Amino acid sequence: MTVVRGVVADVELTSRAEAQAFFKTLPKDVQSLLLESIAINSTAFEGPDDQGHIEFIGSKSECALLGFGKVCGLDYRSVRADNKPARVYPFSSEKKTMTTIIPVVGESDQFRVHAKGASEIILRSCTKYMDKDGKCVDIDQTVRNELLRRISMFANNALRTFALAYKVIDGAELGLCSDDEAPLSDLIWIGVMGIQDPLRPGVHQAVEDCHRAGVIVRMITGDNIETARAIARDAGILTKGGQAITGPQWRKMTPEQQHAILPRLQVMARSSPLDKQIMVERLQERHEVVAMTGDGTNDSPALKLADVGFSMGIAGTEVAKEASDIILMDDDFKSIVKALRWGRAVNDSVRKFLQFQLTVNITAVLLTFISSVFSSDGQSALTAVQLLWVNMIMDTLAALALATEGPTDMVLDRPPQQRHSALITFEMWRMILGQALFQVVINLLLLNYGLEIFHLPVTKQGVAVLRTMVFNSFVFLQVFNQINCRRIQPNEFNVFANIHNDTGFLLVQVFIVASQWLIITYGGIAFSTVPLNGMQWTGTLFIGMLSLPVGLAIRMLPDLSACFGLESANSPAQQHLPEVSTARMRIEASVKDVQRAVKFFGAIRNAQQTSRAGKIDDSVSHNFLEEDPCRSPTRTSTLPSGLTTAAPTVPVSASSSWTKVKAAVNNNSLNNNKD
Repeated sequence: MTVVRGVVADVELTSRAEAQAFFKTLPKDVQSLLLESIAINSTAFEGPDDQGHIEFIGSKSECALLGFGKVCGLDYRSVRADNKPARVYPFSSEKKTMTTIIPVVGESDQFRVHAKGASEIILRSCTKYMDKDGKCVDIDQTVRNELLRRISMFANNALRTFALAYKVIDGAELGLCSDDEAPLSDLIWIGVMGIQDPLRPGVHQAVEDCHRAGVIVRMITGDNIETARAIARDAGILTKGGQAITGPQWRKMTPEQQHAILPRLQVMARSSPLDKQIMVERLQERHEVVAMTGDGTNDSPALKLADVGFSMGIAGTEVAKEASDIILMDDDFKSIVKALRWGRAVNDSVRKFLQFQLTVNITAVLLTFISSVFSSDGQSALTAVQLLWVNMIMDTLAALALATEGPTDMVLDRPPQQRHSALITFEMWRMILGQALFQVVINLLLLNYGLEIFHLPVTKQGVAVLRTMVFNSFVFLQVFNQINCRRIQPNEFNVFANIHNDTGFLLVQVFIVASQWLIITYGGIAFSTVPLNGMQWTGTLFIGMLSLPVGLAIRMLPDLSACFGLESANSPAQQHLPEVSTARMRIEASVKDVQRAVKFFGAIRNAQQTSRAGKIDDSVSHNFLEEDPCRSPTRTSTLPSGLTTAAPTVPVSASSSWTKVKAAVNNNSLNNNKD
C-alpha cells in the first residue's frame, strides 16, 4: 500500500511522485502536526523482512502512512522518543479508529489527542479544520460537503481513505477520559489520505476461476462502501446485478431479510467481526459449504465456524492460524484456487481408485468362483500366487497410478458437489458393473474356447499355456482399465487426455507390464506360468485393449440413474448449483436497464408531444434514474441538459434539442451497459 492522493489544509496531493513538493507547500505548523500524527498514532515499525530487506512491519495502512512520512523527511523513531504516549486507544475494527494522547512539549498540563481512522467517522467528530494558512476554521455545511466529496472521489478510485485529526485537552479532561472510549469530540481536521491497495497480479483471473467452478466470492471488508465497490469491481467480485451493503445495514436486517438478500449479496463494507459470523451462519443455514478468510484475532470465531477457514501465513496472527484449517503461506487469493484444484483432484483420485478397486475385486471373485465351480478338476482360473500379484496391482500400484495425477483446469469446469453427495455415482457403478461383466465373460470364453482359438494342443502343456494366457489377459485388462478409470465424469470421453504429463501413471504402467513379462517368462513354478510366444502375447494384449472400446460404449449409454434410485454426477443430489448465478444477475440487471430506458424514452416522447403544455411525467423520469446498486458510483444518471425534475417546463420543441436529448440518453445507456 502507498499514499497516492491526499488533501491536507486545502492543499491536494495528486500523485505519489509529488509527495515532497506537496509537503513543502504546507504551513509549518501543519507539517509538524501531520508528521507527529503519522509517527505517534501508529504501531508499525521498521525491521528486516524474510529476505533481510529493511521495510515497515505492521498494519499495511500504517506502513503506507509511515512510508509517506519518510519521503517527507520524517524520522519516526526520534518523534516517538520525544513524545511518550500518555494513553493509547488501539485500532478497533468496530470503531474504525485509533487514538493516541501525548503531552504537549513545552506546555504544562496540556495534552494533544491524535486520532486517525475511517474518514467519515473522523469527520463526524470534527468541528474545525486547518485551512491553507494553518488556521483553525469552523466546519460549516459547505466545507463538510466538500470534504465528503473528496473522500467519495478517492473511494471511487479504489483508494482507502484515512483521516487525521487532533485536539488539545488539559489534564482535567484527560482524567475524565475512560479507558475504553477515546475523546473524539470537537476534533480539528488535519486532512485525508488516499492509500492505494493494488490488487495482486492474477487476482481477477482467480476470481473468474472461482465463478467458473461454481464458487461464489463475497468480499467482507472494513472499507467504506465506495472503496469496497471499486475494489470489488476491479477484482471481478462485484458484477452487474450484484448488491453491496454495509455492516450496520446487515445487522439491522431480520434473519428473513438477510436470507432474501444473500443470493445476490457480493460486497459488505464497514463490517465487524460479528458480521462475518452472521454471514457464515446464514449461509450454512442455506446448506452452503462456506470457506472464510481472515488474518486477525477477531476473525477467529468466523474461521472456526466456517467449514473451511483460511488464515494468512504472513499477516495472520497466531490465534487466527490456530482457528483456521488451512494457512495460506503467501497470503495470496490465487492459493485458494490452487487449494480448490487440489481438493477436487484428491476427491477425484479417491473415486478413480474406488472404481478400479471394485471392478478388479468383483471380476476376480466371480472369475475364481465360477471357474472353480464349473471346472472338472475344481481348479480356478487364477492360482493363489497369481491372485496375490493381482491384489498388489489393484491395491498398491493402482493407488500410486491413479492418485499421482496433478490437478488440471478441467476440475474447475464443473460445479461443487453437495455436502452429503454419494461417493460412488451412477456413472461409476455403471462402469464398475459393465467392466466386471465384460472381463468375467471374456476370461471364461478364453478359458473354455482358448485351445481352439489359438490352436493349442489338448495336452498338459497346452492347458498350461492357456491358463498362462488367461492370467496374462486378466492382468492386461486391469492395465487398460486403469486408463479407463483416469476419467470418471460422464462428459469426459477422452481417457488419454493429459496422459503425457501424468508421469507417475506412466511409470506405474511400465513397471506392471515389465513385471508381468518377467513373471510370465521366468515365473515358472512360483506363478504356475509358462513362457508365451509372440502371437500369444499379441492375443492377450489385444484382449486387454478391448477394455477401452467397452469403456467408451458404457460411457455412451443413457442415464438411467432415476430407474435404479442412484445419484448421477449431473443430478441435483450431486451438484451444488448457486441459487442465482452471476450470468443470471447480469441478465436481470440488463433487462432492468432496458425497462428503465424504455420508460425514459416514453417520457421524452410524451414530453415532446405535450411540450406546449409544459408538463412531463416526473415519476417515470425518477423510475429511470433509480440507482442500480451495481452501477458505478462515479457515473450517475442525470437528465440531459435542458430537462430538470424541479422545473416542469421542458424546452424540447426544437428538433436540435430533441437530437441532443437522444444523443445524451444513448451515451448514458452505453455507459450503464459498460458498467
